[in-house]
Amino acid sequence: MKKRWMAILAMTLSIAAILTACGTKDTGSTGSQGGEDTNADVFRVGMECGYAPFNWTQLGDSNGAVPIDGASEYAGGYDIEIAKKIADGMGKKLVVVKTEWDGLLPALTSGKIDAIIAGMSPTEKRKETIDFSDNYYKSNLVMVVKKGGAFEKATSIQDFKGAKITAQLNTFHYTVIDQINGVKKEAAMDNFPSMRVALESGIIDGYVSERPEGVSASNANDKFVMVEFKDGFQTSDDDTAIAVGLKKGSDLTAKINEVLAGISEDDRTSIMDTAIKNQPAAK
Repeated sequence: MKKRWMAILAMTLSIAAILTACGTKDTGSTGSQGGEDTNADVFRVGMECGYAPFNWTQLGDSNGAVPIDGASEYAGGYDIEIAKKIADGMGKKLVVVKTEWDGLLPALTSGKIDAIIAGMSPTEKRKETIDFSDNYYKSNLVMVVKKGGAFEKATSIQDFKGAKITAQLNTFHYTVIDQINGVKKEAAMDNFPSMRVALESGIIDGYVSERPEGVSASNANDKFVMVEFKDGFQTSDDDTAIAVGLKKGSDLTAKINEVLAGISEDDRTSIMDTAIKNQPAAK
């Protein structure tokens, strides 16, 4: 009798375990805590939120800024406006995931985000790992230096011989520094706010950037000036272009290209001019 009761008890526990498993099987959604967002109706975009005027962090939702996922802050800038248009065109809700530059590619390939819209150039090296949309911006390289300093009047990159120059880590900006004869190439830095601090404190004499960021830096700090070159860096079209980063073979690519094709050059210029005007006055 005891063995029979033990068998019944074991069977009862087994059935309970199966029912419990069935009831919890489908809780692994990657949507919001409230369960309203699913992978099908959101467009999760990764960016630094620290590369004005392409993207930045602010406290409120002024000038079209959107909430940063999991934070009390908001993100604004040119990339945000492009991301909003893409999300609207696909009928999805835009979710901005603030991610360090070095973490953007891993976040994309692991599925944490659906796309990178972060002022990223579609270089050949990156194309080995991810796909890119058509370009949504193109910009020349400049140097940001101190106003009134020895390099303010430079017209050629070779005028920076002996200068302490850096750029952002893991960008082609850092590789082009090698084109300057006799330059003192300093260690690459994680982000642009760090480079601005280093420039103001005299740790570096300048940093390589794209023109919109150079305009932003000089607008944000009257001690800075942007140097544009008559004899500048040698770059490829892909190096100076900016596109949306996507997973290899992503089914979003065609739709994103369709949306981008509907944004005229005049509209893109207007969006960038507005972003430069609205960027936070941060050093």
